Amino acid sequence: MTSNADLRARRDAAVAPGVSNPTGVYAAKAENAFVWDVEGRRYIDFAGGIGVQNVGHRHPKVLEAVRRQLDGFTHTAFQVLPYELYVELAEKLNALAPGPARKKTILFTTGAEANENAVKIARAATGRPGVIAFSGAFHGRTLLTLALTGKVSPYKTGFGPMPGEVYHAPFPSPYHGVSERQSLDGIEDLFRYDIGPDRVGAIIIEPVQGEGGFHVAPFGFLRELRALCDRHGILLISDEVQAGMGRTGRYFSIEHSGVVPDLVVTSKSLAAGLPLSAVIGRAKIMDKVGQGGLGGTFSGNPLACAAALAVLEVIEEQGLLQRSLDLGALLTERLEGIARRNDVTSIGEVRGLGAMVAIELVADRATREPATALARKVATLARRDGLVILTSGYAGNVLRVLVPLTAPDEVVEEGLSILERALIEAEA
Repeated sequence: MTSNADLRARRDAAVAPGVSNPTGVYAAKAENAFVWDVEGRRYIDFAGGIGVQNVGHRHPKVLEAVRRQLDGFTHTAFQVLPYELYVELAEKLNALAPGPARKKTILFTTGAEANENAVKIARAATGRPGVIAFSGAFHGRTLLTLALTGKVSPYKTGFGPMPGEVYHAPFPSPYHGVSERQSLDGIEDLFRYDIGPDRVGAIIIEPVQGEGGFHVAPFGFLRELRALCDRHGILLISDEVQAGMGRTGRYFSIEHSGVVPDLVVTSKSLAAGLPLSAVIGRAKIMDKVGQGGLGGTFSGNPLACAAALAVLEVIEEQGLLQRSLDLGALLTERLEGIARRNDVTSIGEVRGLGAMVAIELVADRATREPATALARKVATLARRDGLVILTSGYAGNVLRVLVPLTAPDEVVEEGLSILERALIEAEA
C-alpha cells in the first residue's frame, strides 16, 4: 500500500519546493465533508480545498452535470467555437450580482486571473492606471495580483520588482487597532502623497479577507468606500474569490452591506473544484474592452461551466444561503464557548461572517501578540486526530473554518470537538 511517507519522499524528489504541503496528507477519495488519505484514514475537512467545496466534495448533481458534458465535448476554446453553457452561466451570474444595472460576465480559470483581468477592465474603462488595495489582502500569485496582495512573506519574497501604480491602504481591523476612519484617512494620504485620485482607476477589496485572517470589512466602511469612489470616478472591485458563492450567507459577501460594486470577482466554490473564475460587471464598463482584448485558451472550460451551473442549482435547491447563516451561528457559539474555557487562554478573537469563521490565537490576550507556533501546533494535533484545518493571517496565527455548507451538524460538531481537544493539549 502506498503511504503518506512514501508519497512525501516522491514529492520531494519530483515536485518543485515552492508549492507547500503543510498537512503531509495525500488524498485518495472524498465525499461531502470527509476526505480519506492513501492509508485509508478519514478526516473531517474544515479546509474545503481552501474554500472551494461549499457544496461539498463530489456533490451528485455536480458529478452528473460534468458526466453529461463529458459525453459532448471537453474543450473547443470559447473564442474559437463558443457554446451555450458559457452563455447560460454568464446570464445567471449577471442576474445574481448585486445592483439593478445591466451586467455582463467574462469567464477565466483562476481567482488570480480574474482579479488581474478586473484590473485590466477597470484601467480600460477609466483610462487611469492606479489601483489601491489593502494591507493583509490576498488577490493571487501572478505578478500583478502579487502587487495587489498585502503580505510580503512568503508571497512576494524574491519575486520583485512588482508592477507599478499599485498602492495599499490599511484594512480596518478594530481588533488590531485600525479604525474605519484610519483606513479612510490612509486612502486620503495616498491621494495626498502618492497618487492623485484622478489617476486611480480602481479600489479592490475583499469584504471578508481570506488569507488575511477573515477580517470583516465593517459595513459602514464599505459604504464610505463606495461614496469615496463615486466622488472621484473610481471603480470599486469586490474580490469574492473565497467569500463568494454562499460562504457568508449571500452569493457575494458585499451584499450584507448593501453596497453595489462596479466589478465582482468570483472563483473557488463557483465550480466545486473545477478551475473556473468570473468577472461580473456593469455592462457599460465591461463593454469598454474591445474584442480580443480579454480571454484565454481554457477560460470558461465547458466541464467547469457545467459544474458551476449545477452548483448554482444546489445552492438554491438546498437552501445553502440560509444554511450558511445557521452554520455560522453554530460555529461562532461553539468557538466562543471554547474561548471561555479556563484551560484555553489563547483565543483572542472569534470573528467572521456567515459560515466564514476564524479564531485568532494570541500569546497574551492583553498584548495580542500573535501565537504563530501555537496555531501550527493546534493544526498538527487536530490533523493527528482526524481534522484538517488551515492557518491564515499575516502572522499565521489564525485558524479558519471553511467546512462545506452541506456538512451535517453532527459532523461539524465532531470537528469542533477535535479542535477543542487540540487547543487544550497545545496549551497544556
